[in-house]
Amino acid sequence: MVQLILLGIVAAVALYAIAAYNRLVKARQMVREGWSGIDVQLKKRANLIPNLVAAVKGYMSHERDLLERITELRAKASGMSDATPRQRSAVEQELSSLLGRIFVAVENYPDLKANENVLELQRQLNQIEDDIQMARRYYNGAVRENNILVESFPSNIIAKLFHFTKAEYFELEDEAARQVPKVDLQPS
Repeated sequence: MVQLILLGIVAAVALYAIAAYNRLVKARQMVREGWSGIDVQLKKRANLIPNLVAAVKGYMSHERDLLERITELRAKASGMSDATPRQRSAVEQELSSLLGRIFVAVENYPDLKANENVLELQRQLNQIEDDIQMARRYYNGAVRENNILVESFPSNIIAKLFHFTKAEYFELEDEAARQVPKVDLQPS
């Protein structure tokens, strides 16, 4: 009888270990999927930047430094596919800030402000920024679930045995960068 009880306990522990391992695998995959979603949206934005720079370059000769810095950051961000979320967010944060500045600067150029190409690029950029926000929320939710499993008892025992680790959140460090600048380029 004691052997049967011990066998039942061992079976219950083994079943729990299998279930916990599978939950950890699922959580890790959700984090990877979330990061992939952010990466796709950031690439879409990076692909839009050359069109934006080309559309405003002729008008904004006084903003040459801004345009060059945007181009540099785009190239840097495009080469960061293996970077951690913290490293990538620092570059993307600066790029977002500069893109906001470019649309603020457009306000000083009435011909550019009314340009259909620039208006369409702004619409696309705003949509992509919204998509990036949604992808960040999904990713950070997946990170939260993963980290809860990795840190909570008793799943943390399985996590340590099989080398599951906490994931990094994709956060903006600067409070001002959390606010996407809203600029209306519609002709008055």
